[in-house]
Order: sequence, then C-alpha cells, then structure tokens
Amino acid sequence: MKKSLMFAALLLAVASLFAQTRTFQWENRQRQFLLYEPADRTAPVPVVYFLHGLGDNITNCAASMNFSQLASQWGWCIVVPQALSVQGSTMWNVGFGGNADDAGFFLALLDSLQGVGKVNPDSVFFTGFSLGGFMTHKMAIEHGDLINACAPVSGLITYDLADEVPPAPVRLLHIHGTSDNVVGWNGSSSYFGNIGIGVDSIVSYWTGWNGCTSEPEIDSFPDTRSDGLRFVRYTYTGGDAEFQLIKVIGGSHNWYSGSNRDIDYFDVIHKFFLGDASTMGLNAPQDPSPRFEVWPNPASRQVHVGASHAGEVTLCNMRGAELMSTTVSDGVATLDISGLPSGAYLLSDNRGATQRLVVVR
Repeated sequence: MKKSLMFAALLLAVASLFAQTRTFQWENRQRQFLLYEPADRTAPVPVVYFLHGLGDNITNCAASMNFSQLASQWGWCIVVPQALSVQGSTMWNVGFGGNADDAGFFLALLDSLQGVGKVNPDSVFFTGFSLGGFMTHKMAIEHGDLINACAPVSGLITYDLADEVPPAPVRLLHIHGTSDNVVGWNGSSSYFGNIGIGVDSIVSYWTGWNGCTSEPEIDSFPDTRSDGLRFVRYTYTGGDAEFQLIKVIGGSHNWYSGSNRDIDYFDVIHKFFLGDASTMGLNAPQDPSPRFEVWPNPASRQVHVGASHAGEVTLCNMRGAELMSTTVSDGVATLDISGLPSGAYLLSDNRGATQRLVVVR
C-alpha cells in the first residue's frame, strides 16, 4: 500500500510538469494550446502568451521551456498557442503565408479563459521568439490597446505592419542579437532575404509612436560568464509608454537562458512586464574603479582608449547600431572617428562597462 501511494505521488509530480493539450474552436478549426496555471490563487491572475517560432510546436516548447515552474514562480497563467501548418510548416500569419486570424484566436481564447475566472483581462502580456517575435510585434501594433506590454525576441516588424498606426502606445521590450543570420539585425535573413525593417528602424517606430525622448538611458548587464556575449540595454522614456532595446552583442538566433548566461530572457522579460527597475544591469555589483578611459572627450578626429586589461571596445550610436570596434592589447588603442557626424555615442567594453563619447565638428 505504501509503495502504491509513493508511485501515485510520483505520477502526480511528473504530471504537474506538463500541461495537457487543449483545443479551442475558432474559424471552424480546432486550435490547440497549452495552459499553465499557478497552484494557489484567490482571484484571476495575469496572463502571458508565449508564441513559438517558424516550424516549431507546443510540444517542443513544453519540453524546452520551464513553463510550469514559471507559472508557479510568477503566480501567472501562461498560454502557449499552436500555429497552424502552412505548406508543411507551422506559421503565424504575419504576412508571409496563410490567412488564419491568429490575433482573433488569441483574443477569443482570452475571453474564454476570463469567463471561467482564470485570468485578469486587464493584465495581458505577449512574448515570442523568431516568427513568434514578429507576431508579438503585430499584436502590439494592432491590439496594443488591449495589452499591457510585449517582449518580442529575435523577431522584426514586417514592411506592411510598419505602415500601420498602433491604436495606443504600448510598453515594449525588443531583444535581438547582432550576429543573428536567421532574422538579421538589419532586416535581412540568410535564408529568406529581406523580411522586415531592421532593429534601428524598429527603435524609431516604437519611440516615435510611444512619444519617447530621442536619447536613451544606457546600461550593461555585468559580463560574468564566458559565453562571448554582451547584453546592453537602451531605455527610452519620457513619452506615453516606455520602449527598451536589449542589444545582444555577438548574439545569434537563440533564446538565451539558464545559469550559464549573463541574463535569463524569461527573468528579464517578467521584470520588464512588472515595471521592475531592478533589472537595470548597472544596479548589480560593479567594480568601483573605472575599467577604461577615453580621451579626448569631446573629440573630432580620433579618440584614445586606455584600459588596464586586454579586450575589445565597441563604438555604437545611441540607437545601438555598432559602428566600429578595436582591441586594447597593450594598454591603449586608437579609434578614427573623423568620418562620424557630431553627436553622442556609446563606447562599451567586453566586461559591461560603458562610457559616453561626444563627437564635435
């Protein structure tokens, strides 16, 4: 009897790690989704949609993402919808193929969950990876008045969507790697050609519609892991809704998470959704001594970078676009800035330190 009880408890524990595939009737089709719910709650809770990438499915997402643990940890419901198959590959309708009303499916599903008291319709969030990132942008652009915040990862805004006017400002965090060749920073793909506006244009799009100030606050996450990546955040405020860009220097087409990374995407996204200022990288413990020096500053023709350690220093504009880089190998390196227009720029090293540089003409 004791063994039977132990076996039953084990089965229950294993079952709790997985969500049962559910169906929802929409457009005369049985649409599939997973629903992860927190165990303890006395009232309807926030809901976040996670949208998978091209060709992916909810079974694979469930196996690779800790949705059950996240739902319990956050106290939120997590909805993972399944895209329909279009010409042999699962795909959200962002303009590349198919005619499914995926946005209508998400919102109708939200209504049904609200009807049984599971979720709070005033606390709705979207995130997604790759084509799911494209679809997350689409939800923000077409239904931002119904959504609290969105966080597209490695996804762009298609050319058609870039011509649309959002119904309302929406808080948005965009995460993208500079070495992504599947969904490139500049809007092109090694596999699909030109697929949308580049990240610099996305910054202009959202800061413009959200009414943000033109110059961002910039911080870097401490570079404590030997993963070849640097995470720099640009925060635009001063308008109707905040916009953030996390530039993953050296990042490829990946969802970065886990203890071996400087940041965990789910952790950063959740804190952004909450409006938690503690996600700012510079709030973390830092080396009290300067990591590198820049002179002259302001400068017009060339600038010298001095550091006590060897490493790469990158120069970016204030929208996060990388302009040039140099390696400090013997204490001092020089950058030729004679071709740059006047304005403010950002220098950052591979340990997460940043310095502002002013170019004058």
